[in-house]
Amino acid sequence: MNTFWLKLAGLAVLVIVGIVIIGMIASKSEPKSEKPETGFYDQIEKDKQKFLQEPRPQNANATQPAVQPNRAPAPQPVIQPVQPAIQPTTLYFKELPEIDKIEAERLLNVAVPGRSIGRLPMTGFKLMVDNCRVIIKRWPESWYAYRAQQLLIDMPERYHFRYKVTEQEMDLSRFAVQRPGTKPFVMEEDR
Repeated sequence: MNTFWLKLAGLAVLVIVGIVIIGMIASKSEPKSEKPETGFYDQIEKDKQKFLQEPRPQNANATQPAVQPNRAPAPQPVIQPVQPAIQPTTLYFKELPEIDKIEAERLLNVAVPGRSIGRLPMTGFKLMVDNCRVIIKRWPESWYAYRAQQLLIDMPERYHFRYKVTEQEMDLSRFAVQRPGTKPFVMEEDR
């Protein structure tokens, strides 16, 4: 009887060793990914760079540098432009008073990490959505409202119904047209 249990234990060990060997062979045959894996913290940094980059005012009275009359202009090398991934776009925003700007920055700086937190399992985008809605309601013509609407648009579509995101909250077309009291700004965004 002792030999029966010994044989059964030996068979179990052989089955386990066989499964491990098959698993090692199968994992070696899978192709390795060319691009490195990105983690949660890498995605947080991308979100910060994408959504917290402020626009620069469009310089309406930009002039060419004056050529000195005593010197001939130096020949410029001809460089073929490479198609950039980032296209500058002119958008129109109202400038906020300093106190409103500080409050809007605070709310946006809560919304962007709220977007990153929303990606984690068992969490949601409520923190981001609530802060974005406050920004859109208080400063609808500002750059901060534009970024808040971008955050809502960038949220996965399955959450749009859950948080009742409306088409009006996702419409960015009004920022492309100059309105009374707005100034042109140049935004460099991925298109």
